[in-house]
Amino acid sequence: ADKGEKKHKGKSATILGYPISIFFIVVNEFCERFSYYGMRAVLVLYFKYFLQWDDDFATTIYHTFVALCYLTPILGAIVADSWLGKFKTIVYLSLVYTLGQIIMAISAIHDITDHNKDGTPDDMTLHIALSMVGLLLIALGTGGIKPCVAAFGGDQFEDHQEKQRSTFFSIFYLSINAGSLLSTIITPILRAQECGIHKKMQCYPLAFGVPAALMVVALIVFIVGSGMYNKTAPQGNIIVKVCRCIGFAIKNRSRHRSSQHPKREHWMDWADEKYDKLLIAQVKMVLKVLFLYIPLPMFWALFDQQGSRWTLQATTLNGNFGFMTIQPDQMQTVNPILILVLVPIMDSVIYPLIAKCKLNFSPLKRMTVGMFLAALAFIAAALVQIQIDGTLPTFPSSSESQAKFINMVDRKLDIKAGINDVPLEPYMGSPDYLTFTDTFQLQLGPNANYSASLDKGNRSTLVVVEDGALPRFLNGFNADLNITSGEVLFGVTVKNNISAVRNVLVLTGVFSCYTSAKFSIKGAGPGQECFFEQQFGFGSSYTMIIKPNFTFGADNSIQPVMDMSPNTVHMAWQIPQYFLMTAGEVVFSVTGLEFSYSQAPSNMKSVLQAGWLLTVAVGNIIVLIISEAATLDDQWAEYILFASLLVLVCIIFAVMAYFYTYMDPAKIEAQFAERKPEELEPDEKDRKKIHDHDRSYMLTRSK
Repeated sequence: ADKGEKKHKGKSATILGYPISIFFIVVNEFCERFSYYGMRAVLVLYFKYFLQWDDDFATTIYHTFVALCYLTPILGAIVADSWLGKFKTIVYLSLVYTLGQIIMAISAIHDITDHNKDGTPDDMTLHIALSMVGLLLIALGTGGIKPCVAAFGGDQFEDHQEKQRSTFFSIFYLSINAGSLLSTIITPILRAQECGIHKKMQCYPLAFGVPAALMVVALIVFIVGSGMYNKTAPQGNIIVKVCRCIGFAIKNRSRHRSSQHPKREHWMDWADEKYDKLLIAQVKMVLKVLFLYIPLPMFWALFDQQGSRWTLQATTLNGNFGFMTIQPDQMQTVNPILILVLVPIMDSVIYPLIAKCKLNFSPLKRMTVGMFLAALAFIAAALVQIQIDGTLPTFPSSSESQAKFINMVDRKLDIKAGINDVPLEPYMGSPDYLTFTDTFQLQLGPNANYSASLDKGNRSTLVVVEDGALPRFLNGFNADLNITSGEVLFGVTVKNNISAVRNVLVLTGVFSCYTSAKFSIKGAGPGQECFFEQQFGFGSSYTMIIKPNFTFGADNSIQPVMDMSPNTVHMAWQIPQYFLMTAGEVVFSVTGLEFSYSQAPSNMKSVLQAGWLLTVAVGNIIVLIISEAATLDDQWAEYILFASLLVLVCIIFAVMAYFYTYMDPAKIEAQFAERKPEELEPDEKDRKKIHDHDRSYMLTRSK
């Protein structure tokens, strides 16, 4: 015993009163959170631009992944407490986690299947399969270790180190926010870089690779501290015990439905034949709080769309802030920044001010206000979306076609297309696309009349317009030209033909004020090369006309024609919705956890933690159901739908909170502590009674 005690003290070597082991745990948590939030920050754009999924499907898969991340903590807690212990669970699931991050990074390498070297994967199925395997492993890993790391850190302290333990948890959660904040700033910058063997494209492998490297570091750091940890043996999982107690009560109640059995005060009292009265009383307290959790998933359904719908919304906004350019996925950093600002303001200013006004701002009322603020955030998002929709071009429906006309003649043309008059100066294009529902007459001159028919649901193939700053070159020079921009080959364009390149996005420099691309134009002869530079606004699209009088060395013979105007709605308009959502999170989430812990029995904090994480998972499931089920054509209408649902749920929660009676778990447990042990255990008669009933029940079932 003495040797064991000395060994324990050796493990608990301290610095400034803190066990050395906790420093490894804090560094591990920082790296792991950087890895998770960094990968998640760019995930929806990876779905949209690399895997080429539409917004709805990208949103569905994103929220399916997040839901899995919050379902697996229950599995991790059960494995740690009932089988492996916290240390082994963290190590084994971190290996799974790291493997998933590495697979995600590999899945984003377009050169793996880019056999024709055009920058687009030729076997998208392989990339999708790798991505799904990677995300599944990440969800299992991050969710599985979530309930273990903080609790394992708490195990490193002894009873007389209560103050240090409290400080540790503050530092621990600070490391979470620090990892989240830095990763959501850095990984979008990495994504915006260009990389590739054959052709430079957006660098998703780097954006996923750095989080994978941080996860490797997290695992190594955690294992290095192994010899210093205080490792407690598995002692059984309270969640399993609670579930068994509830299950027995339900089963026992269903077997005693006849009137000959007297009713009991609470349906959980039907478990007292098998379980002690203290456990039953504790389960009753937990169930009372869990009942209040029923409306909460709707809040998370809105909250977690910051990483999906709001990020996709940011792709249609102008991110030029003058001194720097903000990437769409970097807007998510507003949330952790505002948390660091609003938490101390709420605790030090707002709540004390409300208390001085003698207003009863109870925890449940705070949570109600938080839900209402989240609904307001989505109304703000809807207003921004309406402004965006007003600036976006109108694309043809399935029964319509659109065409744009470019004058490649060195004189003014008066084109008539159907009922539309289109006057065009030399080497200029029509300002807008014209919409047609049927075959139309096209008059290009007095003796040039044609009957034109275009593909339904498409724009004219003369100029192809897509999202992003996307140039096309139309060659009027009487020779072939080879045009490149960096590593992007626009191909050899021949006279009066559009360049064959498709889906090539000219990337925005991270700190440039506007998108700017420099093109190299080469002729067949020696020394025939010149450079042309064009600046693009966010979301704009151009066709470059190379005039017949083109001469090398003079870029004035290249005429840009704007096909799609730049985004005019600024990304800063998203800040109000982020502010409202973060304020709602601070009031709702922080207060909710605080309330739950105050109402939970001393040995069942983990049960409520599991229930809280489950509400997050269900909230994300709600998003994917609505995304697939709702048939709303306008995104702003979907935002209003979510806001309306949350307001409805908010009213229901307010009514439930009104009738809720606050408990003092410590006082209730103290009452049981004063009773004799034999009074808490089930009577031997009750045990025999339930045993005989089970035996007769099984005999009946077997017949």
